[in-house]
Amino acid sequence: MSKDIRIKKGLNINLTGAAEQTTSKAVLSNVYALNLEDFHGVTPKMLVKEGAEVKAGEAIFYNKNIEDMRFVSPVSGELVEIVRGARRRILTLKILADKEQVYQESSAIDVDKVDGESIKTALLQSGCWPFVKQRPYDIVANPDATPKAIFISAYTTAPLAADIDYVLKGKEKELQTAINALSKMTPGNVHVSIGNSAVSPFTNISGIELHKVSGPHPAGLVGTQINKLNPINKGEVIWTVTPQDLVIIGEFLLTGKFNAERTVALVGSSVKTPKYYTTKIGAEISTFLYASGVNEEKFRLINGDVLTGSRTSPDGHLGFYNNTVTAIPEGDDYEFFGWNKPVFNKISSTRALTFSWLNKNKKYNLDTNTNGEHRAFVVTGGYEEVFPLDIYPLQLLKACMVKDLDEMEQLGLYEVAPEDFALTEFVCISKQPHQQIIREGLDLMYQEIG
Repeated sequence: MSKDIRIKKGLNINLTGAAEQTTSKAVLSNVYALNLEDFHGVTPKMLVKEGAEVKAGEAIFYNKNIEDMRFVSPVSGELVEIVRGARRRILTLKILADKEQVYQESSAIDVDKVDGESIKTALLQSGCWPFVKQRPYDIVANPDATPKAIFISAYTTAPLAADIDYVLKGKEKELQTAINALSKMTPGNVHVSIGNSAVSPFTNISGIELHKVSGPHPAGLVGTQINKLNPINKGEVIWTVTPQDLVIIGEFLLTGKFNAERTVALVGSSVKTPKYYTTKIGAEISTFLYASGVNEEKFRLINGDVLTGSRTSPDGHLGFYNNTVTAIPEGDDYEFFGWNKPVFNKISSTRALTFSWLNKNKKYNLDTNTNGEHRAFVVTGGYEEVFPLDIYPLQLLKACMVKDLDEMEQLGLYEVAPEDFALTEFVCISKQPHQQIIREGLDLMYQEIG
């Protein structure tokens, strides 16, 4: 039986620069890259050397801790550079793409005729397994664990996020195949959350428990949905997959090819014509950024949305899990006595000298200015107003800061990921890096408890 989710606590950040529902093909990138920071907690061991020729879908490294977990090249070409950091830690792998793509081919898999273990083995060897992530710890899923459920959020509430219903149009066959495969790897349900739209491609998908979600951000985050439907206790595991990654998994099962194609939303007020582009994982952002043009000379380019994305540059590369690239003005100017006068062009969760609460549907052209500096935590009760999970956010943050494992467990760290604290970080008057604090807390817990 499905259960609808209605979220009251939260905050919608309405920004100008949403993508028009038109899609163009991006210029082919010369170089594609895999950023190892996208695979948090994975220790890579190379399978090929610098200068080697690889096919699209060919394994180039594996996880040292789980040797069956392979990571593959998104394109065919030459591995031209292995970028290393301190202690020769691998940071980025760069592949110079061939003009004519050659794919590593394997046999298609009839999902109805194989068991869950066979599907798991195929996904591990094909490079599709990294698309499956797990809670707790928000890392690539451990294939040896059995999840009590699988969650997929097909409803986006993040600022300027790609419209899932639009980008998945016509992909029902791939989605159904991936759902059938995933359902064989859990004794529980495959939960899919959509908005109130009747045009969702998941409406007619079988084998899922469908939920309709409504409310402000973070209603669309999978962590919010897990908390409301099937909270995680100690010793339990839940897997999560994004809808576009489902398409890649489904296409591999149907054809035997790893197709790293993505539909990316280029958004933000600094973009002249925000729209969608078809490209591949790891492509240079400049291949579609300048096709739309930019409005100003100084802008911040974000690999992802404005709340959870990472700073990048035009010659940076599309993240492994990202389907949004945002460009907004660089906030390097400061207002004299800006804290002591009425403000009409900014968003605030309070009513102190701001008037955004008067018109909740108004769209804003915000820049990257944090409007304040880092300072000590101030207890205001503001986090709880935008945090719908049944967790005390301030207490959990402080437990992570002092590395109190018992408190972190009792306060619900197993349930959360850094993205769940993006909104509390946005409204934080103390300018504390909430997502970084939660990430460090999760890493500590994984290291100590596992």
